[in-house]
Amino acid sequence: MTTSSRETAQKSQHDAVSPVERACWILKAVAGLEERRLTDIARYCGLHKATALRLIGLLEKEGLLRRDPATRQYSLGPEMARLGTAATEIADWRSLVRPALMRLSDQWGDTSIFSVLSNVELVCVDLQTGSYPIQANYQQIGSRRSLGTGSSGIAVLAAMPDAARRTALERITAHLSLFPSINTNLIEDHVAVAQQNGYAVLLHAVVPEMGGIAVAIRDASGWPVAALSMPGLVSRIQSREQQVAKSLIQEAAVIERAIKPLKLRPR
Repeated sequence: MTTSSRETAQKSQHDAVSPVERACWILKAVAGLEERRLTDIARYCGLHKATALRLIGLLEKEGLLRRDPATRQYSLGPEMARLGTAATEIADWRSLVRPALMRLSDQWGDTSIFSVLSNVELVCVDLQTGSYPIQANYQQIGSRRSLGTGSSGIAVLAAMPDAARRTALERITAHLSLFPSINTNLIEDHVAVAQQNGYAVLLHAVVPEMGGIAVAIRDASGWPVAALSMPGLVSRIQSREQQVAKSLIQEAAVIERAIKPLKLRPR
């Protein structure tokens, strides 16, 4: 397929997306981005500013978003908190994964993170800080990261079937504009290495001298539903990569056994 044909196909696919889906993209962007002005949100979602502004206006009207007039930053509105009180998770992730996170951080001294797959993003649902004085983690509970923009996202993409991975890569193209050192070629190269090794490593790509190592968590059908990761200084990752990977793989197996009876996604 030529570049122009690919762009036309992607445009047609984008045009087919419903306004409801686009509104959901905006809500998730506001929940995960550090800078949340109109331009930031539109760029991350791959939307024209006029389209983003129209949808944001509707979400504001319903109390799902609000705008600070001084900073022009958007945040989730009070109605989101009210809806959240009525929501329930399929799995009690924190109780399931906390022992694994504590063991990993106690053993290796770095922060360990558990993130759940949400469409083409990973949402941090729990983390454990280690004892090492320099911690490389920039996430907090509730943080969102696009697939491909960290070791966790590479691990999940590597665990996906080929067709699903291609679709995900098309969807995250707009997200990559926030990460100058990351592109689809780099992601595909790292995915290939992760498939060979059974774990993913990404170094220097997001923050210089920082990186991460991660493994995917699969449900009973083999589909990736989450990721277990440990960010750290590049020097610490490189000096003990295989040992840390082995620990992550072992803890992932424990978590997978625990979630095996759960129906985590539609079949």
